[in-house]
Amino acid sequence: MEDAKIIDLFWARSEDAIAQTDVVYGKKLNTLANNILRNQEDAEESVSDTYMQTWNTIPPHRPKYFFAFLASICRHLSLNKLDWKMAARRNAEVVSLTEEMERCIPDTSHDRTMEARELGKILDAFLESLPKESRLIFLRRYWYVDTIAEIAQRYGMTESKVKMQLSRTKGKLAAYLEKEGVFV
Repeated sequence: MEDAKIIDLFWARSEDAIAQTDVVYGKKLNTLANNILRNQEDAEESVSDTYMQTWNTIPPHRPKYFFAFLASICRHLSLNKLDWKMAARRNAEVVSLTEEMERCIPDTSHDRTMEARELGKILDAFLESLPKESRLIFLRRYWYVDTIAEIAQRYGMTESKVKMQLSRTKGKLAAYLEKEGVFV
């Protein structure tokens, strides 16, 4: 079913909206949540919570990019669940990825001169400037939290090539941010 029709089901308050969303996007959302949480039961719970939050959000909102809307909710809920479950002992993978990105992107809570939306626009422009392969690898690593091995397998390359490509992309990001007047 097309996204617009699924969104229309949400607007009509049809329970079939959730079932259709699950048919079309359930596997992708489950993979995203499981990559963050590394626990299938918790991932299923996050996906279920994603559907509930989507139900409560549409209407009044009508998302333009439905999967991006769902993935954003799912990722946020999964990271919150991870925070709650791992308060004493953090998930090393997510923490290390966050620390990697902190070296490239400033903490906007400390520097109020740049709004988060402005930074988001700059990041969008940066990602659009990348070759498709570099963009996909970067997003798989830092948005979908795929491992280096998973990315290498997905794109048929060696792990060392993935690592090198990520390293180069992070370097380009740092230079791009500096050019845009964002200093880390």
